[in-house]
Amino acid sequence: MKKIKLIYMGILLPIFGWTQEIPPKDWQIKTALMAVPIDYQEDAKVYGYDSDGNFVTLQEGNNDYIAIADDPKKEKFSTAAYHRDLEPFMTRGRQLRSQGKDGKEIFDIRESEVKAGKLKMPDKATLCVFTGDVNPETKEVDNPYVRYVFYIPYATGKSTGLPTTPTPPGHAWLMDPGTHRAHIMITPPKDK
Repeated sequence: MKKIKLIYMGILLPIFGWTQEIPPKDWQIKTALMAVPIDYQEDAKVYGYDSDGNFVTLQEGNNDYIAIADDPKKEKFSTAAYHRDLEPFMTRGRQLRSQGKDGKEIFDIRESEVKAGKLKMPDKATLCVFTGDVNPETKEVDNPYVRYVFYIPYATGKSTGLPTTPTPPGHAWLMDPGTHRAHIMITPPKDK
């Protein structure tokens, strides 16, 4: 009997006895590390999901990078990695999301907390997002793609010389200028 998946707002819901499938720990670690720059893959910390779907540490690390495995509740495959100095910022975002806060609320709360000195934001840090298509037969990731985010809080177009509107693929631009979450986006062109 074929399992039926119901997707609502990007979340897989159990239906007719179907429950989300959590990939094996080794596969989660392997694919999460694909988001980490090669120089930092060895000894990177990796977060992922246990057999009950809880967000947990899958691998301790002792270098400058933290990777996050693909969320099995989401339809599209995506992993991410960021510099360890971003950990308080990322952790706070996860806490707020678990409380049911939406994107705007999370942004506003973190902005307020950074300004008040309650939440530490590094003066610069990197985030990499790795996406692709998981081959259902081989479980390998086809069509791999990485985009880059460089956080530089409170930077503006004027302070960086960068445009503040999206640019053609491969061109840098500054998103969320003048805020705690100001970051340079670099989205390389995709292979055709």
